Amino acid sequence: MFGFQCFYRKRTDQLAPSEPETFSLPAPLPQWPQGQGFGSGKINLGELEVVKITRFKFIWSSNTEEERKGVTFYKPVGIPEGFSSLGHYCQSNDQPFRGFVLAAQETRSESEPAHSSTHVASPALREPLDYTLVWSSNNGSDERLEGCGFFWLPQPPEGYKSMGYLVTRSPKKPKLDKVRCVRADLTDRCENYRVIFDAGTRFSEFPFQVWSTRPSHRGMLGRGVSVGTFSCNSCCWTPGQELLVACLKNLDPKLHAMPNCDQIHALINHYGPTVFFHPDEIYMPSSVSWFFENGALLFRKGDLVGKSIDVDGSNLPSGGRNDREFWIDLPGGGDRRSNIKLGNLGSAKLYVHVKLALGGTFTDIAMWIFCPFNGPATLKVGVMNFALSKIGQHVCDWEHFTLRICNFTGELWSIYFSQHSGGVWVNAYDLEYIQGNKAIVYSSKSGHASFPRPGTYIQGSAKLGIGIRNDAARSNLYLDSSTHYELVAAEYLGDGVVSEPGWLQFMREWGPTIVYDSRTELDKIISNLPLMLRYSVANIVGKLPVELYGEEGPTGPKEKNNWTGDERG
Repeated sequence: MFGFQCFYRKRTDQLAPSEPETFSLPAPLPQWPQGQGFGSGKINLGELEVVKITRFKFIWSSNTEEERKGVTFYKPVGIPEGFSSLGHYCQSNDQPFRGFVLAAQETRSESEPAHSSTHVASPALREPLDYTLVWSSNNGSDERLEGCGFFWLPQPPEGYKSMGYLVTRSPKKPKLDKVRCVRADLTDRCENYRVIFDAGTRFSEFPFQVWSTRPSHRGMLGRGVSVGTFSCNSCCWTPGQELLVACLKNLDPKLHAMPNCDQIHALINHYGPTVFFHPDEIYMPSSVSWFFENGALLFRKGDLVGKSIDVDGSNLPSGGRNDREFWIDLPGGGDRRSNIKLGNLGSAKLYVHVKLALGGTFTDIAMWIFCPFNGPATLKVGVMNFALSKIGQHVCDWEHFTLRICNFTGELWSIYFSQHSGGVWVNAYDLEYIQGNKAIVYSSKSGHASFPRPGTYIQGSAKLGIGIRNDAARSNLYLDSSTHYELVAAEYLGDGVVSEPGWLQFMREWGPTIVYDSRTELDKIISNLPLMLRYSVANIVGKLPVELYGEEGPTGPKEKNNWTGDERG
């Protein structure tokens, strides 16, 4: 356990801070088309039914002298009759209020009738046997109790798991009926995600951290359900270490809370972002069919002549893996090759893959955009900029962003902005909106990475101002994904519901591999820099992704690890 090492804070802890501003989307939600469980406010997980609780009562705040740098702990209120709390909630004071925790009640799934297993005698939910005090803010002093916070871990019965911690303002243990533990087979493993509160930043001799959690098994095949509670650790926690709390598991085989086809289209129509391209962008997107119709060729290893590709990609080799036996290339020679590189914005569309997230309590709408060519990069060194002739360029470019939708209500929760070899999740309250609840996605010049706001983003060291430039800005060049899209995959709906285009099954590279001596170009630039900058630039450039140093076509969307897995970040 974490022990009884504590500290005492100033009397600012005694007072509830001003409530953070509650966030709501810019426009009201529409009435979603009829379906099963999507947007109904409740989700069936098999033997458990859960609801999302968004009303809370203040318990304790870790406020420093600068209030907004603290964090506050809350207990859920307004829990519907028959449902039970699974733990308390915590969030930083400098964020808009948009938290939730789940409450649960037992309800046997129709697909899982009573049977003669031990589960019949074991309820899905049980009260804890006891609580263990894991940390408090009173430095262990009985004389300093007023305004202090006490953190309790429910001790579950054998065969059960705790879902979250409880916080009190008294050293007296909470009543056993204040929370429920969940039968172990209805849970899944979770992991620490982001630090919310770190006592060690000011009191290093008393290490204690509070983390948000997420399911360890995520993505299209994961069934872990985030409860919305937090975990507590001493600073000795290491990634991969099993936590003392778990998450829920969705055992509903029919995934009733996922949107049907009509609801998918309604979500895209309502939330589909507008993608803005830089005013100086040369290499625009196009539809895949336009690319094929205008001369793209399929090459096979050993063959010098490529063959034309059917408009729907039906004659591309499908399935298998990227064995480098086949690749797609631009047509050879002059104007035709140069013109197809420029793309065709008028034909462009977003290719949409819909999949379950966080065990089917959220829906991910991944929107893929295709560009026939990725332009060369620009190196930034302080106030100096060096346009590179080859580095960063390659035939074909697949980029994407992902909308995460809450299945309880149909709210847009966040958007993932893919940025080269990584990316970032941005909460709905940090997005820029253009019309109603439609956010803006900025596509960077030449490289087409996605960003939530305009500006210059450095791939390298933003602190030193050294790295590859990603310039994003609004212009008259844009693509509205709410109307210009094609649904290409939604596996959870079953076979044949969504017809996948032939080109989606092409698992090889959308472009040839050409290796060139990029170091010569970089070394020439570095050698002409002032002596004091050379080492820093060489060091940072050496850490940039390998793909910058060779012209290699990307694989298609279905070959990416985030097609079935969760987004990076």
